[in-house]
Amino acid sequence: MAQAIEIHTALSLGQKLKHLNWGLVLLLMAVAGIGFSTLYSAGGGHIDPWASRQMLRFVVGVTCMIIVALVDIRWWLRLSYPCYIAGLLLLVAVQVMGHIGMGAQRWIDLGVIRLQPSELMKIAVIMALARYFHAAASEDIRRLSFLIFPVLLILLPVGLVMLQPDLGTSLMIVMAGIAVFFVAGAPLWLFGVGFAALAAIIPLAWMFMLHDYQKQRVLTFMNPESDPLGSGYHIMQSKIALGSGGIGGKGFLNGTQSHLNFLPEKQTDFIFTLWAEEWGLFGGLLLLALFGLLFVYAGWIAFKCRHAFGRLLAFGLMVNFSLYVFINVSMVMGLIPVVGAPLPLVSYGGTAMLAVLIGFGLIMSCSIHRDAKLPRM
Repeated sequence: MAQAIEIHTALSLGQKLKHLNWGLVLLLMAVAGIGFSTLYSAGGGHIDPWASRQMLRFVVGVTCMIIVALVDIRWWLRLSYPCYIAGLLLLVAVQVMGHIGMGAQRWIDLGVIRLQPSELMKIAVIMALARYFHAAASEDIRRLSFLIFPVLLILLPVGLVMLQPDLGTSLMIVMAGIAVFFVAGAPLWLFGVGFAALAAIIPLAWMFMLHDYQKQRVLTFMNPESDPLGSGYHIMQSKIALGSGGIGGKGFLNGTQSHLNFLPEKQTDFIFTLWAEEWGLFGGLLLLALFGLLFVYAGWIAFKCRHAFGRLLAFGLMVNFSLYVFINVSMVMGLIPVVGAPLPLVSYGGTAMLAVLIGFGLIMSCSIHRDAKLPRM
């Protein structure tokens, strides 16, 4: 055991590249390739304006991912709290100087790119929670006073994200945080109390916290046919496109709902619908299977990690990315209200893609350094 630890802590750059999870990289490239082809179709058979930019972003993102993966996991342990603080400062900056788009203030315009700090904050929260619980003894986790600080680590960014407003991202931060709590060994009664408190808060949130458009989304989800040309338009057109794809699809570039511009936001939130219309049920299942393999791979890495930080980090990130997929696909199928969550590596967007690839870089770093002996900090 000691010998194994020594070997893995002294890996050279060449050895790290050899131990890089190239199978995971290929899976990510396969999903991204589907995204490129779908964005090409969304552009009417043209590489501009979406596919070309997405390809460039992917090249930059993969480069960042590999660099992150090769960095010693000890550095990510040390940088967890600084990354969290930087994320909070960026969220505050959004409120001060943020760019307003589609009725929400979520971006910082840097000229070259519009940065969405809430996407990066999802990763920073998981890093901070993984570091906190890494240093905890089993008896500490059972103490309520010990759990107050990590709860605050979740609630601070959630409050700032809710101000933007962005309910979907807030919920994803909370759910990923709950997953880290669960794997860390928090007492089960705590989850029961939390869900009971959530149920009690829902009526208050409806009356005092939710914006009118968020309430309308919930009402539309319950009965989209009540306003087919207004608030129910998006989801009804999405269902029509999904159904019209049938088993085998209409064929590449032959999606009528998307190319006749009935399908809204076809390059971002509703890109899965475009893909399924052209490639049918089989194409949709293929894409979901690729996502499933990604999550199983990430879960396997978390299971194999010998230190708590890597195990919690890899598992938390895996849950976060799976929530992206679950929420987006459920949303376009009308199973949950529309919340504006992108489909990872497929939807058009710079910060979301960068966040996903950096997250998988951290997961691969956990794999490369899975036997490292980390200090309790």
